[in-house]
Amino acid sequence: MGYIAKMSFKKQIDNKTITLINVYFLQVFLTFWGLLIHPIDASLFFAPSIYFIIVLIVVIFSAIVAHFLFKDKKEYSIATVAAIIGNTGNLGIPINIAIFGEASIPYTTIINLVNVFVVYTLGVFYYSRGTFSAKESLLNIIKLPILWAVLLAIILSLNNYQPDGAILNMLMMGAYTSMTMQLFLFGIYLYGTKIKEISKTLLLWVLIFKFFILPLVAFIVLVNIELDKMIKGIIFIELMMPLAVANVNLASLYDCKPRLVTALVFISSIAFLLIIFVGVEVLTFL
Repeated sequence: MGYIAKMSFKKQIDNKTITLINVYFLQVFLTFWGLLIHPIDASLFFAPSIYFIIVLIVVIFSAIVAHFLFKDKKEYSIATVAAIIGNTGNLGIPINIAIFGEASIPYTTIINLVNVFVVYTLGVFYYSRGTFSAKESLLNIIKLPILWAVLLAIILSLNNYQPDGAILNMLMMGAYTSMTMQLFLFGIYLYGTKIKEISKTLLLWVLIFKFFILPLVAFIVLVNIELDKMIKGIIFIELMMPLAVANVNLASLYDCKPRLVTALVFISSIAFLLIIFVGVEVLTFL
């Protein structure tokens, strides 16, 4: 009986099922919880607008250059967008606190909000383009409930909505379940990844783009604008964050080589442990 149950479970529950549950259901809780526990101050949006402008510049550059390097549609999509989807929340916020102190929290919170918007617009579009047409990819953005949850959560937060204890606990449970599911999915794909299947060209491009081109563009933009030195540093550090697990979610959802993307996330995280020290030294020149 146990064997029959195991085989039935194996046939009915797969990686895609976990992704769908996480992206279409649990991450809605994560979004609401993340945005409502830290009230949003509209006056702080100047810093993330600079972050967003830098992201747009590098995406346009990446889309043009990657077109000549990658003929496979899925690899082109990954090469274009993976590097800009960084771990600005779970990793970016505590690292900025360690560097700049708790004064950085309002700025990192808003930048992470902008990054969520980037993930579920540009990220969804390009990961979809590996399989779908441009029109279908745009529709995929609209279909995701997370984007609408973000907009609703922003409206509630700007109107000083404070969820009561029961609602906050419900959102928190859904949020933690979502984070656990993301890591569970990441582990599944990482286990099934083989080194020989990783495109060396794509790996080299993503690492160079993530830790050299993107920081270089960020440095050029930041050094030429009038802004508080701490805020410049926060933007720069957030842009240097390694690839987020959200890349795996989207790659899995739209069948865009999720195992390859998982390897890129893992390797970029290892590389980040060394490169972050260089990034901190660069802050003195901003």
